[in-house]
Amino acid sequence: MRALTIDHSASGHLALGEVPEPQPAAHQALVRVHSFSLNHGEAAHAIPGGEAGTVPGWDAAGVVLRAAADGSGPAAGTPVVTLGANGAWAELRAVDTDWIGAVPEGTDLGAVSALPVAAGSALRGLRRLGPILGRRVLVTGAGGGVGRFAVQLAARGGAHVIAATSDPSKADVLRALGADEVVTGPEGLASIEPVHGVIELVGGSELVAAYDTLAPHGTLVAMGHASGAGEHFEFGTLFGNEGRHNRTIATYFLLDDAAGIGTDLSWLASLVARGELDPQVGWRGDWSRAAEATEALIARRVRGKAVLDVS
Repeated sequence: MRALTIDHSASGHLALGEVPEPQPAAHQALVRVHSFSLNHGEAAHAIPGGEAGTVPGWDAAGVVLRAAADGSGPAAGTPVVTLGANGAWAELRAVDTDWIGAVPEGTDLGAVSALPVAAGSALRGLRRLGPILGRRVLVTGAGGGVGRFAVQLAARGGAHVIAATSDPSKADVLRALGADEVVTGPEGLASIEPVHGVIELVGGSELVAAYDTLAPHGTLVAMGHASGAGEHFEFGTLFGNEGRHNRTIATYFLLDDAAGIGTDLSWLASLVARGELDPQVGWRGDWSRAAEATEALIARRVRGKAVLDVS
């Protein structure tokens, strides 16, 4: 079968060639891949640092070619969206059935391929905040792939959503996705009223400033590190007096918390099918353009998600 593999001598560290077909375990379905999406973490870290000859990729959507031998998961012919630690960027993928979501017939598989890491992380990060109905939720890095899903899902959950972005030109899009407020820069974060929870996707000084917005008993979930910078808290920031007590910082990584993610992916795909969740695909092309897509992601020229279709 054809697949994109890690090749550090090739443009973008990727080459399209022939590899052996995967051999599914009993609890895995064999999926014919239609489309897959790229994540910034893959483009910036997983591909440049990957082992030569391996097939990368976390997110893919397609159709079940062969159901799992143990009887679990969807039947052959079912449209699906899948998550895995690797192997998505190929014509065929073997996937644990617990990591497969069913997709309603007729749904654009390219659109739903954008869901697993970005929307799955946003959904489970928001759950970590606890009940958000009627509460204030801040999303930093809101203009990125995960951020746009977090804004939509927080609004759907009944939160008052504050979207923080470094790019003022994204304000109208973020409001259309459900943000009640849009702030930019350090002065924007400093101006907001206390919040119940933060989905933090930037790291560095932005994480520190976002933590300072938390009300007592609030939680910040650190899910991204787009700034590439470390965090420095001034002495006294972590004191619990003066109305700042019992504030929590939690870290999160979806691939270490993916049990049962198939159920979440099915629900997210149903929202896309009904037009109730916008995957915000900002770049789409044939998989032969993978190097172009990864370069655009690293340069932050993609607004939302990048999707590649398997020709």
